[in-house]
Amino acid sequence: MSEALANLLNETRQFPPRRDGVGGRGRRRAPRLPSCHRDAGHPEDEESRHERGIGQSAERDAPVPPAGELAAHANVTVDAYAEAEADRLAFWAKQADRLAWSKKWDEVLDWSNPPFAKWFVGGQLNVAYNCLDRHVEAGRGDKVAIHWEGEPGDTRTITYADLHELTCRAANALTELGVTVGDRVAIYLPMIPEAAVAMLACARIGAAHSVVFGGFSADSLSNRIQDASAKVVITADGGYRRGKPSALKPTVDEAVASCPSIEHVLVVRRTGEEVAWSEKDHWWHETVETASAEHTAQPFDAEHPLFILYTSGTTARPKGILHTTGGYLTQASYTTHAVFDLKPETDVYWCTADIGWVTGHSYIVYGPLSNGATQVMYEGTPDTPHKGRFWEIVDKYGVSILYTAPTLIRTMMKWGDDIPAGFDLSSLRLLGSVGEPINPEAWIWYRQHIGRGELPVVDTWWQTETGSIMISPLPGVTAAKPGSAMAPLPGIVADVVDDQGQSVPNGGGGYLVLREPWPSMLRTIWGDDDRFIETYWSRFQGMYFAGDGAKKDDDGHIWLLGRVDDVMLVSGHNISTTEVESALVSHPSVAEAAVVGATDPTTGQAIVAFAIPRGSTDISGDAGEQLIADLRNHVAKTLGPIAKPRQIMLVPELPKTRSGKIMRRLLRDVAENRSLGDVTTLQDSSVMDLISSGMSGAKSDED
Repeated sequence: MSEALANLLNETRQFPPRRDGVGGRGRRRAPRLPSCHRDAGHPEDEESRHERGIGQSAERDAPVPPAGELAAHANVTVDAYAEAEADRLAFWAKQADRLAWSKKWDEVLDWSNPPFAKWFVGGQLNVAYNCLDRHVEAGRGDKVAIHWEGEPGDTRTITYADLHELTCRAANALTELGVTVGDRVAIYLPMIPEAAVAMLACARIGAAHSVVFGGFSADSLSNRIQDASAKVVITADGGYRRGKPSALKPTVDEAVASCPSIEHVLVVRRTGEEVAWSEKDHWWHETVETASAEHTAQPFDAEHPLFILYTSGTTARPKGILHTTGGYLTQASYTTHAVFDLKPETDVYWCTADIGWVTGHSYIVYGPLSNGATQVMYEGTPDTPHKGRFWEIVDKYGVSILYTAPTLIRTMMKWGDDIPAGFDLSSLRLLGSVGEPINPEAWIWYRQHIGRGELPVVDTWWQTETGSIMISPLPGVTAAKPGSAMAPLPGIVADVVDDQGQSVPNGGGGYLVLREPWPSMLRTIWGDDDRFIETYWSRFQGMYFAGDGAKKDDDGHIWLLGRVDDVMLVSGHNISTTEVESALVSHPSVAEAAVVGATDPTTGQAIVAFAIPRGSTDISGDAGEQLIADLRNHVAKTLGPIAKPRQIMLVPELPKTRSGKIMRRLLRDVAENRSLGDVTTLQDSSVMDLISSGMSGAKSDED
């Protein structure tokens, strides 16, 4: 048994047992309706709330019931849970019927060779047809598909007819360049409409796309191209970031030099900067925009590869996650409809993610477009040319649904409440969170200052591997708790298990697993079935496990604790970095925090924290020392003395990748006085110089 992972967090801070005495092993089949959908919850006394640790105030603990008007007209009601529990496969077949199929399936699920699933066996469809053609054919061609806003302020309004025409031209251009069914196409683009067009064009002709985030290095790009044996790269001269052009073509040139499989490079002219040119290169406007606009979408098997998306693993080699056609689109489309309560006729939807991540695949391209949504796409950063840019966009386009990341929410908190208050956000009716567990303070701030204190917040858990949202409140049904993803969606069978794979009782913690296959699940790791089995299916017999820890509260609701490798072992006690970070951010002087475990000769590991003070906080001299002392005591009071950080450093920023993820590996290097590893993926590498110099002079508190 792994000492660091066994009985995850049960040694430190447990939820109290249910007062009705209910406990014991969880069910292996779809769970009965969670209490959040039956009752707003039961009152707790101060002592039990302190034990539970999720919050020390009524505001943090109280479930937030669905808004009356939204609940009355919700796309998905409480009946969906019972329907899915009664017949899970029939439930998913019903959701698949929301799509247009050229040939109906013969079997909903073939699970005869686990963990290799086949969904909607024998069925045929075309993803691009479902996202474009069927809307145009239904007379909705003039409906706006994308309101695009460039960082410099330039805009484009693209209707479904426009997007359909562009996609047909791109499909013909790719075909003329020799791309055929089953080939792979790499996409390395900024957040411009051509990114969506490129993905849809690949789907239209049956070529699998491999989108690589535009901030990745030439080595990262070449590794992904080589692993997928891509035939074509689609890129741009550059994009705009933080007020100036950011070149992409030179990175592609360097990568392609070591990728013999690449035959052609398609280049979108975005910034107008001069670029090097070779015989493989083709301008998008001279190739795609001059191609025929007539193209008939051909149907493909439900299990035909749709895309490969690479994600980091425990080794240096990234994993190529393979998603296929029918099951993926079924769940991406349904969850967009259900979780966001999307009303295509009236809503303006905005997911602030990048196309290069799975959130951009599922909830910018395939989910919204398959539902016929109108959405916003923004090229740049949230603070260019000013820190109110996001709220300016919400105001300008009348955004009604906003889906963003906790990192961004906490950044907005740090910038100040007065910034969003300066814009008209009254069009918003639903807020979403994605990418990492959201701490209760950020959840409450988001709802209070962006959602007027009245909008539902859907805190979603899912992964690149799951393809679509798996655990989330339903906005018209769930009495949500700030900081909790709450319960699996209808048709999803999730559980929290101990080290032996047994369901933990309510109040217990452990490993988050999925007990049954789901339509948008990854099919394998590209070219490596053995690694697929070893990585996701070997830890617990018959269950999918991808490394996240979780707890059930006394009502059975799920609280995500982050990766299990972000669990610290301090004097034999397991402590989650997420919990300590949440405790720090609950202090009124802290905007954001990151916590790591550092080797300690006495306790095994000691807690080292890095905290960004809120803008108005005095951290000079004695005031800074007093704040550090207050923060250590605050964590001890919130979580218990064992969780008191050994060191806290007040920093102006945290090291983050260009996608907003905190690079805790670098913070561990600093905390343990090691030389820093690779910092090329950092948004701002100078942050580490500031932290390193400050850490060397920081005091260590040993009491």
